[in-house]
Amino acid sequence: MRAKPEGEVKLRLILVLILPAILSAWPAWAEGEKPGEFDYYVLSLSWSPTWCDLEGDAQRSPECDGAHDFGWVLHGLWPQNEVGWPSNCWAWRVDPSRAETAAMADIMGSAGAAWHQWKKHGRCSGLSSEDYFAASRAAYEMVNRPEVFRQLPEIVQLPARVVEAAFLEANPDWQVDMLTITCKRNRIEEARLCLTREFEPRVCGADVVRDCSMEDAIMAPVR
Repeated sequence: MRAKPEGEVKLRLILVLILPAILSAWPAWAEGEKPGEFDYYVLSLSWSPTWCDLEGDAQRSPECDGAHDFGWVLHGLWPQNEVGWPSNCWAWRVDPSRAETAAMADIMGSAGAAWHQWKKHGRCSGLSSEDYFAASRAAYEMVNRPEVFRQLPEIVQLPARVVEAAFLEANPDWQVDMLTITCKRNRIEEARLCLTREFEPRVCGADVVRDCSMEDAIMAPVR
């Protein structure tokens, strides 16, 4: 039987050693999308008491410690297309440091929440982590969050449209279809504002603008 040339043996050995690593890494690359390619942003504000009641308490999240007094927190700043949205984009920028994510906890509830939003959405913005978090903070701070909800003395049930109306009253430059209110498990969940890439309010796309239509949505008070 003819012996295999030495070069062929070496090539086979290399393939045996590195091919599994290449194949295991491929799905993450293939599933990712190209950063910076999107049409507009969605600024998502989460009613912290709802998230804590449904998920946060079970996770022992620091966001749910009553000492923090959270109401509307920044869920995320999400790149969005007119139809659909990018997520888990290629990691072509340096990831944020622990200090960067920790610095967002005052408006996002925890450093872990900031890291998750960067990984899933921030990379897709095409911005550096520093610029992405700075833009997220600036967008959050430009929203007048209705003070009335922070003053709830107890759990209430109300139409979701009342929450929308309160945001529109507090932000008179917004139009109805620039904002949507979402519900989860019969509770007020989030207020989502659509923004241009220059961070000006704009009308939401059809797959974002769907409002919660509940007449008796639950809203718990700030802890």
